[in-house]
Amino acid sequence: MAGKTGRTRDATIDDRILAVARRHLAVYGYERMSLAAVAQEAGTSRPALYRRWPGKAELAAAAVASMTEETQANPPLDPYAALVAELADFQRGVSLPGRLSLVGTMLQDTTEPEVLARYRARVVAPRRRRILAILQSAQRSGLIDADADLEIAVTMCTGSWYGRALADPTPPPRWPERTAALIWHALGGH
Repeated sequence: MAGKTGRTRDATIDDRILAVARRHLAVYGYERMSLAAVAQEAGTSRPALYRRWPGKAELAAAAVASMTEETQANPPLDPYAALVAELADFQRGVSLPGRLSLVGTMLQDTTEPEVLARYRARVVAPRRRRILAILQSAQRSGLIDADADLEIAVTMCTGSWYGRALADPTPPPRWPERTAALIWHALGGH
């Protein structure tokens, strides 16, 4: 029986390409991301890249889909403490190199709808669901007003970080605690 001939497939190439593509999306944006530059930096060829992803939209979507948000292993049972912990987790994640500029990339008119949809599904939606679940728990427990506007509160939790980042690149001290306290009080919590 004859053995298989040819090169051994590099099992790490997909991860390298996706890591480089994520970085290029964050630094250059979707429009200026170059497949040739991604392949070169990842240490592979364009044909090898094209065998895996037929075009830039597919590669960008896969890069975004490969992103993971870290989640708390055991979130606190107290809804207020859980909100502070979730915001601290958000701050850690959004402070990673390239993450904030990736948000800007997703807001560009030239970003492919599929790439934006994957980013929303993979990064934005899970975080919003966790914050909403925390606030709903507080509402069910009578810790915040029964008629509190949770939809706007969820947006304010993470949106305040982006607004602050545009105004001043230095995070304020104790941002998670201060933001949670402001949101909590605005929702009628004590």
